[in-house]
Amino acid sequence: MAETQFGVVIVGGGPGGYVAAIRAAQLGLNPALVEEKHLGGVCLNWGCIPTKALLRSADVYRTMRHAESYGLSATGIGFDLAKIVTRSRGVAGQLQAGVTHLLKKNKVAVFDGRGRLAGKGRVQVEKDGKEIATLSAPHIILATGARARVIPGLEPDGKLVWSYREALVADLVPKRLAVIGSGAIGIEFASFFNALGSEVHIIEMVDRILPVEDEEISSLALRSFTKQGMKIVTGARIAGLVKGPDHVTLAIEANGKTQEILADRVLSAVGIVGNVEGIGLEEAGVKVEKTHVVVNQWLETGAPGIYAIGDLAGPPWLAHKASHEAVLVVERIAGLPGLHPLKAGSIPGCTYSHPQIASVGLTEAKARESGREIRVGRFPFIGNGRAIALGETEGLVKTVFDARTGELLGAHMIGAEVTELIQGFTIARSLETTEAELMETVFPHPTLSEMMHESVLDAFGRVIHY
Repeated sequence: MAETQFGVVIVGGGPGGYVAAIRAAQLGLNPALVEEKHLGGVCLNWGCIPTKALLRSADVYRTMRHAESYGLSATGIGFDLAKIVTRSRGVAGQLQAGVTHLLKKNKVAVFDGRGRLAGKGRVQVEKDGKEIATLSAPHIILATGARARVIPGLEPDGKLVWSYREALVADLVPKRLAVIGSGAIGIEFASFFNALGSEVHIIEMVDRILPVEDEEISSLALRSFTKQGMKIVTGARIAGLVKGPDHVTLAIEANGKTQEILADRVLSAVGIVGNVEGIGLEEAGVKVEKTHVVVNQWLETGAPGIYAIGDLAGPPWLAHKASHEAVLVVERIAGLPGLHPLKAGSIPGCTYSHPQIASVGLTEAKARESGREIRVGRFPFIGNGRAIALGETEGLVKTVFDARTGELLGAHMIGAEVTELIQGFTIARSLETTEAELMETVFPHPTLSEMMHESVLDAFGRVIHY
């Protein structure tokens, strides 16, 4: 085998890896990309994209069932799960083909195989247990991503106990579904199956659902999900699991009591672990803590010339964070001026349930813990004309400001389309916009975005429409 020389080698073709390869090609760095399974990674193939396709089907179905409230009539409303899943897989396939095209368009050398660090500046590529290439480069970017965390006793078995992968290609809508974990993944699948008729139990270890979100938003979400028929247990742990031929009995301990939950299927959604095994990290001197590679503010590992990005490098575990880190690392390798480290507090998070949840920056509690004097603004969906016209009056926009400087410390939303609205506050934080500039900004009418304006006004005692 001939050794092939490149400017940079990227291991992993997810939203971090393929973006790094494209940006490196644009900057003339002669990149090589190594991917062993599927371009686009988990996000595109088994995460962000196909789940949103499923949730879109659920949203349309939910709206059809309430056609009368819009002055419409619909009869014979139903769904075909197989067609819903087929559409979801088709959406993922279309985007994967798009990534393949973009890499080809940018003349990125793509190697189909598993990459492993093999000495200073070298990556060995294997396929089906055979070495197919050795790649050399002064810079190596690791973007191997992560996988679902498996709890002993809750291992996915392909039938009764699911991970997100089995849930994405489900062959039935369980009459009773138990979801373990109430982060974004668990809540999104709970929302999807609840819309299609499952009796959903959500079991969360900590004292509230959506624990990374602002506490007020979590409380509103709890109220909404409960109203939709979901049964939610917090501060709980799994004390036992017994499988029957077609069901599972879960023993749950919470509030000093034990209860049994009977479920046809169990979905385990309790976080992720980094894909750190078998890629030569220890031999290369790359430090790993809690299954994630340790990096500095520039995503550099302790080994010269080796970088780690995305889920492999730790939280927040978000595709857009991985893509931003990819561009940052490549531009730093290229020596571009004026670069700034990524600020974790300016990365928005979104949950595409019904209602949607979105946030950026500090929660109210974290802002208070920081010792700042703060001002908090709120504006409910019920006070917005566009929300009323849409029939989406459940929700809240909340903003947190530094009372002295006017800095926007955080923004938190629950309601229709808030995953699209949050970017306005993300830009505001990036531009270091103050409350004065936000209040002077003209928001179009009638739009949901007006609630963002009103929330800012409310924080400073100037709210108009509520």
